[in-house]
Amino acid sequence: MKAFILKRYGKSDQLSFADIPRSAIKPNEMLVQVHAVGLNPIDNMIPKGMFKPILKYKLPATMGSDLAGIVVEVGGQVTHFKPGDAVFASIFDLGTGALAEFAVVPEHAAAFKPENLDFIQAASIPMVGLTSWQALKERAGLKSGQKVFIPAGSGGIGTFAIQFAKHLGAKVVTTTSTNNLSLVQRLGADEVIDYKKQAFEDVLQDYDVVLGTVRGDIIEKSLRILKPNSVIVSLVGPLDTAFASARGLNFLMKFVFGLMSRKIIRQARKRNVGYSFLFVHPDGHQLAEIGKIIEAGHIVPVIDKVFPFDQTKEALAYLEQGRSKGKVVVSVI
Repeated sequence: MKAFILKRYGKSDQLSFADIPRSAIKPNEMLVQVHAVGLNPIDNMIPKGMFKPILKYKLPATMGSDLAGIVVEVGGQVTHFKPGDAVFASIFDLGTGALAEFAVVPEHAAAFKPENLDFIQAASIPMVGLTSWQALKERAGLKSGQKVFIPAGSGGIGTFAIQFAKHLGAKVVTTTSTNNLSLVQRLGADEVIDYKKQAFEDVLQDYDVVLGTVRGDIIEKSLRILKPNSVIVSLVGPLDTAFASARGLNFLMKFVFGLMSRKIIRQARKRNVGYSFLFVHPDGHQLAEIGKIIEAGHIVPVIDKVFPFDQTKEALAYLEQGRSKGKVVVSVI
């Protein structure tokens, strides 16, 4: 089968198409014919070796994590799905990849594709949906009536997180450029700050939750807008010792991550604010719940551009520019 693989870390020319055999499935796995794959910023970070100490890829490795497709084979222990079912899933960090004609998907990572979405739309959901659920609902415990700040509202995670936070009943404030103001307002943002004209830390106050989506000094600046007993959940770092422990990393990595996060944790504690780093994990049950919300019409996918499979390199390059409004998707079929 045709797959988009990473040969070695460090250079973009180590990404290429290859013909590889289909993987044999284990009893708790399914073989899915991939129709579409949603791309995420981490897909550009992995080839550079940025997550080499954390993600254990066996090279050469098939890239990609978010997919939608049709089940063609199931293992003997699979009970929830059967051949012919339309599914979507995140297989991030599970030792397999989505950018291929067929993908191995553990049963626990999959959910039935929402009936009101096509395969392109469904493939855009898993990582941003699971990230929003795990960050806002689980980690932050966002409740109705609370105020949440979600920077970069027009991006892949922002367009979903805004809608999910509104579904939870929160007041949502975001940042974006002038050209994207109407988009984030349509998605439900209660207040929008044009970051080219205003500094959010000068105008916002007494927030309950910040979702860290932008690298740089945004996390530290966010401390100024939070009230006591509030939380920052960062998707972009710095990584902390709790994350290292959860990953089962060695003492050295725990020490390094502790140093990396020491400053922001110290500053947060001074303001009685909690800080944590979130690394999304696949979860088919959560994805099924997200699917129900989508089928009820509370959240709609936002897709910027769709690339054919043979233009996967161009799709990744486009995503890396950081200008997409919503998600970038690769159509495999």
